Amino acid sequence: MNTSRLHHIGLSICIGASLAFVLAGWARAAAPGEGGAKFEAVSERMKEFVAKHEIAGAITLVADREKVLELDAVGQADVAAGKPMKTDAVFWIASMTKPITGAAIMMLQEEGKLSVDDPVGKYIPELGNLKTADGTTRVITLKHLLTHSSGMPDLSNDEARSAHTLGDLIPYSAKKALQFEPGTKWQYCQSGINTLGRVVEVVSGQSFPEFLQARLFTPLGMQDTTFYPTKDQVARLAKSYKLADGKLAEVPTPFLAGHDPSLHDYYPAANGGLFSTASDYARFLQMVLNKGSFNGKQYLKPESVKQMTTVQSGDLKTGFTPGNGWGLGWCVVREPQGVSQALSPGSHGHGGAYGTQAWIDPVKGVVYILMVQRANFPNSDASDVRKSFQDAAAAAL
Repeated sequence: MNTSRLHHIGLSICIGASLAFVLAGWARAAAPGEGGAKFEAVSERMKEFVAKHEIAGAITLVADREKVLELDAVGQADVAAGKPMKTDAVFWIASMTKPITGAAIMMLQEEGKLSVDDPVGKYIPELGNLKTADGTTRVITLKHLLTHSSGMPDLSNDEARSAHTLGDLIPYSAKKALQFEPGTKWQYCQSGINTLGRVVEVVSGQSFPEFLQARLFTPLGMQDTTFYPTKDQVARLAKSYKLADGKLAEVPTPFLAGHDPSLHDYYPAANGGLFSTASDYARFLQMVLNKGSFNGKQYLKPESVKQMTTVQSGDLKTGFTPGNGWGLGWCVVREPQGVSQALSPGSHGHGGAYGTQAWIDPVKGVVYILMVQRANFPNSDASDVRKSFQDAAAAAL
């Protein structure tokens, strides 16, 4: 993924009624390093990248439909402090936020409150009269936004910095010309996904963080997934690094650099504003792998999951690696190759700007999660770290 300027606010809600569920859910996770010799190659591969100073540390997780099969941490979360990586480390997951945004839209579609085929102008009138450069008015649908085929341009850094809510972004997008006719091209678009976050707010009557917390994070037991990390979560945040002259140099974590997380002065970036842990995100992936069900509760209908995680972009060439199509907020593997060679056709997931990766293989019935914080991969979706992890994990199954 290409790194873009992201800002956000967030919400952290913890209600006592969910505590027993959360604790019970944690018992399902594998202990650090669990999997023994079966997954030893996964750990060894990651240690090699740490030794070569490609990454400071990593967390790997493999799970099936019911339980975590492998969970391990290698390297360091903070090189300067000599702080070892732990499996509860918090990461900026960047564009791994996008599938969660897609799931929110599907929830509202199931309730009859919207359709992905609706024009965005139905919910945000300011975007109902967008034009291409030749002055022709074009209709953008929610599906165009979800599949990165809307033609909307992204905002400048100055425009993004001035916004404090998702609603603040809309006037900037409303005055920009479309870059191409919607549906004719795939072009990764952060503004389109943030617009979907605003649609969720308009339709649900809740802020985007409130909706996700109430509908996904709290009921799934995702206690460390938030736009707004608490002091405890910031203390567990893995430091971010870039590779410079063969060495790792620390760089600021986006959103938190120079900011007090308690100020709530960032908009909740639907395109990439979430922080999470490997174990938290695994719950979301297991729910999707189980056709919308987790721990006996149905969050999405099977037909919604199918629509969301199968190719909706037609024959458009999509993605940052070859062989992919695009679902509704998800990258979908059409033809496994290169970094996706270990995945089955139809696998779906998303990467993040700093190298995080999360993929579901529905044929093998497993999920793969890689957590790293490396700022300047040439292409984080195509990193050797991703390929080595997925190859080793798939071979161990």
